[in-house]
Amino acid sequence: MQNYNQGELLKDISYPDDLKRLPKDKLPQLCNEVRDYIINVLSENPGHLGSSLGTVELAVALHYIYNIPTDSLVWDVGHQAYAHKVLTGRKDVFQSIRKLDGISGFPKVEESKYDCFGTGHSSTSISAALGMAIADEVKGESRKHHIAVIGDGSMSGGMVFEALNHAGATDYNILVVLNDNGISIDKNVGALHEYLTLITTSATYNRIKNKLWNLMGGNTQSYRKPKTLLRKSLFVIKSIFSGNSNFFEALKIRYFGPIDGNDLPTLLKTLEDLKKIEGPKILHIITKKGKGLTSAENNPTTYHAPGVFNRLTGEIKTNCKDEGPQKFQDVFGETLVELARLNEKIVGVTPAMLSGCSMNKMMEVFPKRTFDVGIAEPHAVTLSAGMAMNGIIPFCNIYSSFMQRSFDQIIHDIALQKLPVILCLDRAGLVGEDGATHHGIFDLSYLRLIPNLQIFAPMNEIELRNIMYTAQKNNNSPIAIRYPRGTGYIQDWRKEFKKLTIGKGEKLREGKDIVILSLGTIGNNALEAVNTLEKEGINIGLYNMRFLKPLDEELLKDAFENYNNIITIEDGVKIGGFGSAVAEFAADNNYKNNIYRMGIKDSFIEHGSIPELQRICQIDPQSIVAKIKEILN
Repeated sequence: MQNYNQGELLKDISYPDDLKRLPKDKLPQLCNEVRDYIINVLSENPGHLGSSLGTVELAVALHYIYNIPTDSLVWDVGHQAYAHKVLTGRKDVFQSIRKLDGISGFPKVEESKYDCFGTGHSSTSISAALGMAIADEVKGESRKHHIAVIGDGSMSGGMVFEALNHAGATDYNILVVLNDNGISIDKNVGALHEYLTLITTSATYNRIKNKLWNLMGGNTQSYRKPKTLLRKSLFVIKSIFSGNSNFFEALKIRYFGPIDGNDLPTLLKTLEDLKKIEGPKILHIITKKGKGLTSAENNPTTYHAPGVFNRLTGEIKTNCKDEGPQKFQDVFGETLVELARLNEKIVGVTPAMLSGCSMNKMMEVFPKRTFDVGIAEPHAVTLSAGMAMNGIIPFCNIYSSFMQRSFDQIIHDIALQKLPVILCLDRAGLVGEDGATHHGIFDLSYLRLIPNLQIFAPMNEIELRNIMYTAQKNNNSPIAIRYPRGTGYIQDWRKEFKKLTIGKGEKLREGKDIVILSLGTIGNNALEAVNTLEKEGINIGLYNMRFLKPLDEELLKDAFENYNNIITIEDGVKIGGFGSAVAEFAADNNYKNNIYRMGIKDSFIEHGSIPELQRICQIDPQSIVAKIKEILN
C-alpha cells in the first residue's frame, strides 16, 4: 500500500483514547490533518468524499466528549463517517476502503466495535439509537448516552418521524445531531428542508435566543426553574419568527441550534453542555459539504463521490479513451425525455436520485412533470400509484436496493389495484464498491411473488429503450424494469422504438445438448462464454428470456424438449429467483432434464469491483465456460 502523510498529530492517533489525551487547542490542527488525509487517500481511491469532509470536526468532537462505544454512536447512511473510521483503528488501512477485502465504505459492526450499528440506507439512525437506549435500561445501564448523526436529506424518510414521535414520549438520553449541509446527493427538497432553512436563517431569533440562554448560564443544570420558563418563552419566539411552532419541541424533543458544525470550539462546548442535560434532544449543526477542498465546496453534487481527482486542484480525472457505450442510467434518462415528448401523460418520480438515475435530464426539459420527493421511497411508490389511478403514466425510478423499502406499497397500492405504474429499478444486480447494503440482488425474488406484476430485465440498451416504449403503451398492469449500474454494451443504441410482446423472449444461439437461459444483462457474460466455446468447436444454445414474469412458456418448452441440460443464469440470489422459476416450470410440467442454476448463493456479498464480485459469485464468463465443460465431462 502507498504511504500517505498522516500529519504531525494524526500519526500518533489510532483510537479515541489517543485523541482524548490531546489538549483542546491541538484539536483544530488534528481536524486539518484528518481532512487532508481523507482528501489524499480518496483522490486515488474513490469513495464518498463531500459528506465526510464536512463532518471531520463533528467526528473529532464526538469522540473527544463521549465514551464511544460504551456510549453508542450511529452514523445515518454512513457517507459521512470516514473521519470516524480514521479515528477508530482503521487509519492505516483506510486506503483499502471499498476495495475487495478492504474496509467497508459504510459503518459495519463486524469491522469495528466503534461501529455501533451497521448503516448504508438512510433514516435508520434514530430508531436504532432509541432501541439501544431502551435495551440499556432493560439491562440496568440507563446512564449511557446514545447519539444518532443524521443528515437533513435523511430527515425526509418516514422512519425518522416514527422514531422522533416515540423518542419524544420518553426520557432516554438520546442526542440527535442533525447535520445540515443543505444537500444529500442532489439539493434537498421539501417542506422540512424549507423549515430548517427558515430556522437557520432567522438571525433575529437566534440572536435573542443565544443572549437569553447564555444569561441563564448556558446549557448547564443551574437556574433550572428560570430556564424552564425561558424554554417556554423561546418556543413562543420560534413560533413568531418561523411562522410555525417548533416542529421538534412540539414532539417534546429539546431543540438546540443551529450552530456552526465546523467551528470546533463551539461544537465542543455545546456537546459538553448537552451531555449534562437528560432526555431526548436534537442539536442542529450547519456544516459545509466538501469542506477543505474548494472544488468540492462549490460543486457538492459532483463531489459527493467524484472518483479519482487531483488532490491539490480538485480536478476530476476523466477517462480519455474514445467514447464508448453510455451508462444505462443515461440511456434511461434520455429515453424518458424522448418518450415524454411523445406522450404528455408521462411523468418522472424519484426519491432524491435525480442525478443518480439521470432523471435530471427530464427535470431540465419538463420540470413540471418531474418530481423529486426526497428520501422517501414508500411515498414515491404510492404517489405514483395515485397518479396512475387518475390517468397519468409515472416512471418511478428507485435503486433496486432502496426499492426493498417499498415492498408493501408495491403489493398493496400498485399490484392489488392493477395500476400501470412503471417501476424502474436502477443499480440492479451487483453494484461493486458500495457493497452489501447496495447490491440489488434480491429484486427478482421479492418481486416475482407479487400477483399482477410484470418483470422485465433488458439484455442491452436497445431492449431498455424498447421496454420503456412498450410499458407506457401498456395500460393493463404494472411493470418492473431492472437494469444494472455502469456502462452498457452498444454504442449506437438510439434506434427507432419497437414495441415488444409482453412475456416473449428470443433465441440467440442454437446449440447441442446444453442451453443457457439468461435474464438481463448477465446474458452478455453468457454470450461471451458461448462465443469462447464456439471457437473450441462446442456449440451451446442461448436464450434471452427477457421476462421473469410472465415467463415465455413456449420458449421454455422448446428448451426442455431439445436440450438435456438446462443452465439458468441471473445476477440475483438463486433462492426464489429466475432459476427457481424455471425449476418450478419443469416440476409443474413433469420435465426431467438436468437443471443447473447459476446465480448468487444464500449470502450477503461484500464490496469489490463488479468483475471481482462476479468471479466470486461464479457468474463471470470464465465460470460459465468452466460449468459447461464440467457438465460435458
